[in-house]
Amino acid sequence: MNWITKIIKAGEKIKSAIHKRASKEDIANSDWTSCCKGPILKKDLEENLWVCPDCNKHHRIKPKQRFDILFGKDNYEIFKTPIPKDDPLNWTDSKSYKDRLKSARKKTGMDCGMMVVSGVINDIKITAVASDFDFLGASMAAAEGEAFLYGIQHAIENKTPFLCVSAGGGMRMMESLISLSQMTRTTLAINELKNNNLPYLVCITDPTAGGITASYAMLGDIHIAEPGALIAFAGARVIQGTVKEELPEGFQKSEYVEKTGFVDLIVERKDLAEKVKDIVGNVDIEWYGEADHRSYRVNFGKIESIGFKAVKNAEFGITEILQKLNAKELDKTPDTITLDWYKLIIEWNERLGALGNFKGILKL
Repeated sequence: MNWITKIIKAGEKIKSAIHKRASKEDIANSDWTSCCKGPILKKDLEENLWVCPDCNKHHRIKPKQRFDILFGKDNYEIFKTPIPKDDPLNWTDSKSYKDRLKSARKKTGMDCGMMVVSGVINDIKITAVASDFDFLGASMAAAEGEAFLYGIQHAIENKTPFLCVSAGGGMRMMESLISLSQMTRTTLAINELKNNNLPYLVCITDPTAGGITASYAMLGDIHIAEPGALIAFAGARVIQGTVKEELPEGFQKSEYVEKTGFVDLIVERKDLAEKVKDIVGNVDIEWYGEADHRSYRVNFGKIESIGFKAVKNAEFGITEILQKLNAKELDKTPDTITLDWYKLIIEWNERLGALGNFKGILKL
């Protein structure tokens, strides 16, 4: 090998090392992260409450970090909340749901994506919840719903204001209807909080989207948002493709959402504790109208209470379809509903009934 070849090979190695992308593990274990002006020491960012001193970007933080800022380091009680049975629908795609949960728990040190605590700000006791985006994108599932309800119940029993620090991309697809029903359960729980004349504050952080925005994140008495937080239901590209128009600059950012009236205040992270203290220390909530005593559980049997009664039930319908399929009166092709689909409906009902300590989503 001559000297020219050696130089070329050495240059190729250097070029490869420069362009090699760091893995997520390398980034997580590094002392550095990046922001507007390039690399920045994590230590420097932490000292500034994980807010960039140059561009004021509020970086995502863990629930424990947030509560350390809000209440003082370790100056709060963390509650252990009920955890329903994992993977009730036996979901599998490229990786099983159970494996995804196992990885998320190992990564975050949390049993689910929501932490419930009780702390004190200036002699005012507050119950609070916050989500961890590193736990499957802070998506909402049965365990997170149980955590939220646990926090609401604690607030009611102890007569405290309730603060929700929202984050997440929406409902968790791996739990299908179970996940979607958390929108109803959390809404009913918030109504119960308001029936007890207790304030419900929401601090919206980046990102808050989908079913989370469409439920508990937008039901507060006061909506606070961090600067630059993404607040959305559908994504900007979906909306732009639907309306066929260019969207305004900063669309779906907290500053834009404040102008449209969905957010009351934009508050810097360092000022949140003081702002919460001012609000809950000077607020008097009075709930007008009759109390809403609906159950947190979704029960299709409730429709009978208004006088409606089905002539034929689901069992009759499924039996009739099975008879038609077996008699080959229904075409069993990929383009039609098949026998396998109806078998799956029956299996779902059985799985929903075997959710252990999960306090009932459906009664079919």
